[in-house]
Amino acid sequence: MSTFVEGIYIAVYKVNDTATRGAKPLQSQLLEFLICPSCRANESLNLNKPILKGDEIIKGTLICSQCTKEYVIEAGIPRFIISEQDYCKNFGFQWERWKTLQIDRLSGHNISEERFLSDSRWPPNWFKDKLILDAGCGAGRFTDIAAKLGAKIIAVDISSAIDACKDTTDIHMNTSGNTVHCMQASLFDLPLRDGIFDGIYCMGVIQHTPDPVKLMGDLPRFLKTGGRIVYNFYEEGIWRRLQVIKYALRIITRRLPIPSILMLSRILVYLLFPLTRRLASIPKVNILNHIIPIAANHHPQLTIEQQRDWTLLDTFDWYGAKYEKRQKHKNVGAILADVGLTKIYTQPGLAWAEKQKEY
Repeated sequence: MSTFVEGIYIAVYKVNDTATRGAKPLQSQLLEFLICPSCRANESLNLNKPILKGDEIIKGTLICSQCTKEYVIEAGIPRFIISEQDYCKNFGFQWERWKTLQIDRLSGHNISEERFLSDSRWPPNWFKDKLILDAGCGAGRFTDIAAKLGAKIIAVDISSAIDACKDTTDIHMNTSGNTVHCMQASLFDLPLRDGIFDGIYCMGVIQHTPDPVKLMGDLPRFLKTGGRIVYNFYEEGIWRRLQVIKYALRIITRRLPIPSILMLSRILVYLLFPLTRRLASIPKVNILNHIIPIAANHHPQLTIEQQRDWTLLDTFDWYGAKYEKRQKHKNVGAILADVGLTKIYTQPGLAWAEKQKEY
């Protein structure tokens, strides 16, 4: 199987033309995209002591020639974080536990594709051969869609969810020339050169970071001229003020161990899922589901069991996140304008922009 790290192997050892003839273009360029996230020296990282499984380098070390920092490759994934940085272990847990639930291809629905295309407003025929950053990929819900549409993806997550993403998207390394490359890194310290991406999306992630404003101002630097960016975030508004029980519980739950959060989520879903399902079927009354303290999902494409599992997943997500920092969409638009982006449009929970010139 061809993988991300095969690209590093080709770039570092410069094997003969016969060996590189079958390499996908993105793979041979990946080492050029990577730099040290610590010193950001304008030099490629060097690969040391690779261990291969077939064509895949499953273990090894990437070394910065300037500051000498070392970063490991484990299970075929370059890891650019230390454990103390992983402030969202709950997300790693949830995406490893429910890694296939939101993957359309693996769960028999197209909910993720519908949402991705609706939220991004990127037409399906735009993706072909574009280099795209999935900033906070989780289990690869939207990575899988973008790859299916023909894009080349660098998927990044700070948590162990990156392992789930690699599992769910490895199929794209062997079909239709598409590629997905997974890296474990902080979005605040990306090991990537500026100005390389045609598109960046950050969906369902921003509110769970320690500094959303900084993140939203930093990510556009990685766009090339003409590149597009889309943010999805929790909007500050009336619903937050109505979710009294949820936020009262979060005072406690965000400090609890993962097993306790899971147990509480299971109890809440067990007690309240039948009620939210009934309310969901009643026009106008179904709005009450917004104030019930579970993240109910009753999408008609899902079986009842899938609805229950999705509700449990999202409820665990609600109560397990260390951070939940909501934004006003007009303020997000101002952030994008401040860093020089144009064609900015915002609405509650979403923002879009383009990079028309270097800044």
